[in-house]
Amino acid sequence: MAFDAELTTRVLRIFIQSVFASYRKRARSLRVVCEPQPGAITFVQRFGDALNLNIHFHTLVLDGVYEGCSERPTQFVALPPPGDEEVARVTARTVRGLRRLLERRGLAPDNGAGQTGPVALADPLTVDQPLLAELTAASVRGRIAMGPRAGQHVLRVGTATEQHAKPKQDGRRCASMAGVSIHADVALPAHARHEIERLCRYAARPPLASQRLSRMSDGRLLYRLKRRWRDGTEAIVFEPLELVEKLAALVPPPRFHMVRYHGVLAPRARNRSRITPGAESGGGPARTRVLPADPAAPLPSSGQPLAQPAARPQQAPSRATKPPGPPAPSETRRPAQHPTQTDGNQSGSTARRRLTWPELMQRVFAIDVLRCAHCGAAMRILAEIHPPEATTAILECLGLPTRAPPAAPPQREDVMRAFEFP
Repeated sequence: MAFDAELTTRVLRIFIQSVFASYRKRARSLRVVCEPQPGAITFVQRFGDALNLNIHFHTLVLDGVYEGCSERPTQFVALPPPGDEEVARVTARTVRGLRRLLERRGLAPDNGAGQTGPVALADPLTVDQPLLAELTAASVRGRIAMGPRAGQHVLRVGTATEQHAKPKQDGRRCASMAGVSIHADVALPAHARHEIERLCRYAARPPLASQRLSRMSDGRLLYRLKRRWRDGTEAIVFEPLELVEKLAALVPPPRFHMVRYHGVLAPRARNRSRITPGAESGGGPARTRVLPADPAAPLPSSGQPLAQPAARPQQAPSRATKPPGPPAPSETRRPAQHPTQTDGNQSGSTARRRLTWPELMQRVFAIDVLRCAHCGAAMRILAEIHPPEATTAILECLGLPTRAPPAAPPQREDVMRAFEFP
């Protein structure tokens, strides 16, 4: 799956079909849904906490289904959270589908004749790119492929604890079977926009956190783990070449899509234009009715997933709401750059779909690029100059350098920081 995009797609399809089958079955049991249509977004992650190659999926599923057979405004029916038995059934259905897939492709661990290990014979990467295959195999096994420590395990640093002697217990809405592990105990209400954004950022995060990487006195690199392992490991030590080989194994091959859309959220879905924001004429969000699964049911206690999304249109932030972060001093409004909010009589909360580049800079780097550094007033764009010759001529006329300043080397950070998603 690390290099075969088609195999990864088929494995993900089996998992999504198992999850959607559970949603459709539970939706039909309510007897209020016609043609239930679930939707999901999957982030394909290639890395583990120790920069090892570990293909797994982070799938965000709508906690309900859309009704797909009505010409009226699309209705969303929220479903109660799945129980432990339902998660176990989804896991078992996924395992059965994966076994059939591996048998058809000749990748099963046992070919029926008592011989194991046909994966190496059916692996074209060992023939086409043997070096990459060696790096990939070593990364999966947590070993070093090159250098003086070739074949040895990755060097770990930490304090031994007694937790490693205890067997790992599955929590709520978790199931493990035949190497397949599914965790489905994270749920957020519809109005928690900031929490949903943080969850999406967590699912789509890059493999390497530079805040947790530092250089030791002997030249080796120390990479602190996000959280301590059960055996007490707190950090991993790499030689510079070892870190490069680990990162090389994490680079996806060409045409290997890392974000996938499923069901009603798929690009070619029939009703996608009726539920996605900005799909209707005029750029406003599509109207969607939310029907709770059981209006009389009480809300779950703190820390439990919500059985229905709490719909609060008057308080829900729009797509253009300013993200959390340190506010800029003496902030002023800039109607030319900020999104235009529709009045209260209209159904939409925003009139466009994309953020402008100043908003993106503010969102990512917490820098207001349209604020004057001297007086603090808001600036406006006068013109866009594209030809390099014109840009050079203007800079020379103003007595400014025409070449960009050289990039400074990264500074060493002596303080280690560990960011942990709650």
